[in-house]
Amino acid sequence: MSAPNSFPKTAKVHNTKELYRGKIFSFVTEDVTLPNDSRTELAFIRHSGSAAVVPLLDDKTVIMELQYRYAVRDYLFEIPAGTMATGESALACAKRELQEETGYMADEFIELGNVHILPAYYDEKIHVYLARGLTPSEQNLDRDEIIKVVTHPLDQALEMINAGRITDALTVVSLQRAWFYLKQET
Repeated sequence: MSAPNSFPKTAKVHNTKELYRGKIFSFVTEDVTLPNDSRTELAFIRHSGSAAVVPLLDDKTVIMELQYRYAVRDYLFEIPAGTMATGESALACAKRELQEETGYMADEFIELGNVHILPAYYDEKIHVYLARGLTPSEQNLDRDEIIKVVTHPLDQALEMINAGRITDALTVVSLQRAWFYLKQET
């Protein structure tokens, strides 16, 4: 999607200040002139990008995670996802995260598109994949990951979204994209 013809394609950045740099993201402010010629200061989170995977067994059952998320103090149903390492491709990240978090490997990865979860103040671009041809491997969780692998038929997972049981936005969008992709296949 491109900007309307009456606007320049991008903002002009006059100054950038990094206020915080963490392991996964940084927090910056920028003095910018927006495409509508309005000058302002914006604050946002910079992220190197990540990948997410909808792992699908042959019977259209999704391998998911019940993962503890400290920020919300609860367990959330999610699909495997993680941050790309420096120089790592989105596909390599998807393969690594699938194996590390679920203990499965896949023969086939189909790119379903990209997602921006919070574009008002977060520049993370998430590459979403459908993974098929799954075989068990060995789970290799990070120290701060508390994950129980669970399975749900895709139709049931979609019902869980509607019922408010799946609330993670990335998982919601990714499961819907997988459903649309599979619908086009038939």
